[in-house]
Amino acid sequence: MSSKDYKIGLIHATMNSVQPILNAFHVHEPEVTLVNFMDESLIFELNETGIVTKDMKRRLLNLVEKAIKSEVDGVLLTCSSFTPVVAEISHLFDVPILSADLSMLEKAVDIGNQIGVIATVEAAGPTTTRLLEEVAKERGKKVRIDTKVITGAFQALQNGDRHKHDELIHKEILMLSDDCDVIILAQFSMARALETLGTASKPVLTSPEISVKAIVDEVSKIQLTK
Repeated sequence: MSSKDYKIGLIHATMNSVQPILNAFHVHEPEVTLVNFMDESLIFELNETGIVTKDMKRRLLNLVEKAIKSEVDGVLLTCSSFTPVVAEISHLFDVPILSADLSMLEKAVDIGNQIGVIATVEAAGPTTTRLLEEVAKERGKKVRIDTKVITGAFQALQNGDRHKHDELIHKEILMLSDDCDVIILAQFSMARALETLGTASKPVLTSPEISVKAIVDEVSKIQLTK
């Protein structure tokens, strides 16, 4: 079974994450069949509460169950704010379920000791920071993390002002580049800012490309054992 036969379920909590991951699959794994599942109310509620509630977890679980019932070979959650939920539910299913950003975080820890994190959703900043700390601890590596949250960029994107969204992110990248070895854009929706960035003095990591490779690799491992 080659990747052209794979069917991947994508779980979204915002429309802003859809196009970046579709583009990444188109470039890196164009033959994979994609099935999209969306509950955009999740991100609006998360912005209000600042925490992932039990009700949100149940709704995410419901989306994953819908994906599984559509006979996907793997599931990818595209919203980094909900990454911790993956560890809580992945054991319930027989297909691989990956979060949007874990592979990216592992790569960032491998690259440097000083890591910059930029998020545009309030909850995504501390979530990404905590996950980075966990990855670094597992690798026995000490890292310093500088996290910036620019909610104005997310609001600009919601309002259709891509230029302002990208400009605010570019500004933070420039500032963090002075002290950091590598910079992470915490959410899929932020990946579009790299298209207008130009040349960066430090590596800037986004999760769509890395996540595409990670989920296809995981599905391939399962298929080889069948």
